[in-house]
Amino acid sequence: MPAKSKAQQKAAGAALAAKRGDMKKSDFKGASKGMEKSMSEDQLEDLASTKRKGKPEHVSKTD
Repeated sequence: MPAKSKAQQKAAGAALAAKRGDMKKSDFKGASKGMEKSMSEDQLEDLASTKRKGKPEHVSKTD
């Protein structure tokens, strides 16, 4: 599933780094912390590998 916004893609990349042990889990908060706990490494990789070009910075929760 591709990321819907740049913010989602960035959060997935941070969560993926935490899951792999490249960064401390305690350094994260908000979306990336939740993603790291609830998603598999493969799911995070799919979101993080989405191209940012043409994506909005943020998408409202109602979309």
